[in-house]
Amino acid sequence: MTESKIAIIILAAGASTRMGTPKQLLLYQGCSLLKNTIENAIASLCKPIIVVLGANAENIRSEISESAIKIVENPDWNLGMSSSIRSGITSLITDFQNIDAAVITVCDQPFLSSEIINHLVAAYHTMGKSIIACEYAETLGVPVLFSHIFFPKLAVLSEDVGAKKLIKNHNDEVFSIPFPLGAIDIDTPQDYQKLQEN
Repeated sequence: MTESKIAIIILAAGASTRMGTPKQLLLYQGCSLLKNTIENAIASLCKPIIVVLGANAENIRSEISESAIKIVENPDWNLGMSSSIRSGITSLITDFQNIDAAVITVCDQPFLSSEIINHLVAAYHTMGKSIIACEYAETLGVPVLFSHIFFPKLAVLSEDVGAKKLIKNHNDEVFSIPFPLGAIDIDTPQDYQKLQEN
């Protein structure tokens, strides 16, 4: 069996309005949140790696030194996460052939690990489901893997139908893996302070 190609798309385009400073660049254990996410992506089974930038793109771009990363700028970042997913998937469809599936993740989950990403990939290969989502805080969410059969839907996501709605609408296609620490994401200065105290 040929190794299937599974991409990873890191969403890093938000303006971090509640944080008041680009959270992509916040340091945790000596490494920015974005760099931590990229390093885990590089250590995972996923290739290619696409990073979607938007707000503060120039500042954040300097954080990405790895030549293996494809950077996509989302001009409509202010329309929310769906627009960044559209940008990432469109770039994937345009620039890379024979991609079997894509993991979509964010850069503000400090406890994301390459193991979690690889667990999604392994479940995709063994469970026969076309969506593999992480389960935490009684919900299903990112990181989430979508089979290529969902790329056309992801490429036209509207602002009111995010990836979460897609997961919900195709419940019978979903397998979930536990990622309890996925519930911790960094949106506010209070979140960040709590993270640093741990």
